[in-house]
Amino acid sequence: MRAIDAGIFICAECHELNKVDPDLESPTCSRCGAQVHARSPNSMARTWALLVTAAILYIPANVLPIMTVSSLGQGDPSTIMSGVIQLIQHGMLPIAAVVFVASILVPTFKLVGLGLLLFSVQRRQPLSARQRMVMYRFIEFIGRWSMLDIFVIAILVAVVNFGRLASVEANLGAVAFASVVILTMLAAVTFDPRLIWDNTESDDDHE
Repeated sequence: MRAIDAGIFICAECHELNKVDPDLESPTCSRCGAQVHARSPNSMARTWALLVTAAILYIPANVLPIMTVSSLGQGDPSTIMSGVIQLIQHGMLPIAAVVFVASILVPTFKLVGLGLLLFSVQRRQPLSARQRMVMYRFIEFIGRWSMLDIFVIAILVAVVNFGRLASVEANLGAVAFASVVILTMLAAVTFDPRLIWDNTESDDDHE
C-alpha cells in the first residue's frame, strides 16, 4: 500500500509526513504550515516546457561558434564539434574524447532520456519502474558534467588575455550551450519521480 492511498502526504518544505483529511481542498503541513500536495503540481507540464526549450536551444548551441581563439591578431571561431576535430588533429585524443562525451553525448542523452521518461510516464508504457528510476538517477547525476566546456571557456577568457598576442573570446554558442545545460538540470529537478511508480502496471515493482 502506498502512502498516497493512505492519505499521507509529505511536505516539500520540511519533509514532514502529514495525514490529510480528504475533505480539505488545500491541506497544509502540521509542522511548518506550507501547503502539501500528493504530487508536485504541474510537474509534467513544467518538465516538458523546460525540455522543449532546451531542445530548441540545442541547435544553436552546436551550430553557432562557442569561442574564438586569436593568436597574433588572427583566429577563427570554433563550434563544439570543430573544437573536438582540432584536438584530434593535434593528437590530443584523450582531451577530445572528454570534450566529446561531456559536450555532445551527455546533453544528447539527457534530452533523449528525459523525453523518453516523460513519454513513458505520460502514455503509461509497460516499462519497469525500477529501470526508469535508474535512468532518472543517472540523468540527474551526469547533468552537472555538461558544464565542463563552459568552465574551461570561462577560465580561458579570464586567463588568456594578452591583447593582439593571444586572446580567447566566448561566443553566442557558449550562451546557448550553458542555457541547454541549465534547462535540462532544472527539468530533471522539476520532474517528480514518484509519478514513475504511480504509472507502473507491474505488481513486481511494488514488492
